[in-house]
Amino acid sequence: MSEPLNRLQERLNLRFRNGALLRQAFTHTSYVNEQRGHRVEHNERLEFLGDAVLQLTVSEVLYRMYPDRPEGELTRLRASIVCEPSLVRFAEALDFGQVVLLGKGEEQTGGRTRPSLLADAFEAFVGALYLDQGLEAVRAFLDSHLFPHLPKESRLPLKDHKTELQEKVQQWNLGPLEYRTVEERGPAHDREFVVVVSVGEQPLGEGAGRSKKEAEQQAASKALRQLQENGVPARAAVPRNARGDG
Repeated sequence: MSEPLNRLQERLNLRFRNGALLRQAFTHTSYVNEQRGHRVEHNERLEFLGDAVLQLTVSEVLYRMYPDRPEGELTRLRASIVCEPSLVRFAEALDFGQVVLLGKGEEQTGGRTRPSLLADAFEAFVGALYLDQGLEAVRAFLDSHLFPHLPKESRLPLKDHKTELQEKVQQWNLGPLEYRTVEERGPAHDREFVVVVSVGEQPLGEGAGRSKKEAEQQAASKALRQLQENGVPARAAVPRNARGDG
């Protein structure tokens, strides 16, 4: 077991029975590609498993925490917790980027701070912990390092911005929404994406973020604000529920 992984276990106050699982959780495909002749496994399968385990454990917590909320709201709450930007924040708080095994090229292009890589490492770690010690250990880990950092109930979003914008657009029969990446700026290790959301030819909002998903959420948020402040665009059709049949 490498010294960085030993220090990580000390910080998290846990000890893996199977150290190979922990190492695999932090092994990126770029590292495996450079280890020809050696049997090394990357973390993508553990990421797949960890995603499912996260969905289950977060669903259970929300189910117990909000007994009066309907299924649709719980689904949106869960999506806001297990989305890439949230997982990146959790991974950064635990310094997961410092222990990932990367290939030289990925290292040189700033892979340790790449949002998608950090989110994947968090999911892979959860998958490895589940295989090594079971669901109770995962719950204990999340109780210590994820759930305490969630916003209080009054601040939890009932909808993600993209879903809410889609519902507004459908309500007013504005036509199909389109999210378009118009710019990628900054160095590879600190990339920022700029996205514009439009309906037809009409732009509704622009957002920027460290991932395309985050930028799309920001664009949708600004579009919702514009609709709220300026009303439905003049070219919008009459809402479906206000149309006559004739």
